[in-house]
Amino acid sequence: MAVVVGILDITLGTFLKIITLGILSLSIFTWLLNAILIQVADWFLSGFKVRNFWWALLLAAIVSITSGLISNFITQ
Repeated sequence: MAVVVGILDITLGTFLKIITLGILSLSIFTWLLNAILIQVADWFLSGFKVRNFWWALLLAAIVSITSGLISNFITQ
């Protein structure tokens, strides 16, 4: 799952972030983009199911918090 979400973030996520550069300064929009990418990963992966968009938002929040904590520990 992580590989597919990573590939989608690098390809589709980068494209969407370039298109929406003016709105991207709001971190809430980045959070929504990550939830959309998780929904797309759900569509591609047969063993990975997300019930609805609210669960994708929750998963995106967990991924963002975890990523921020790991990044904080690595830079210190």
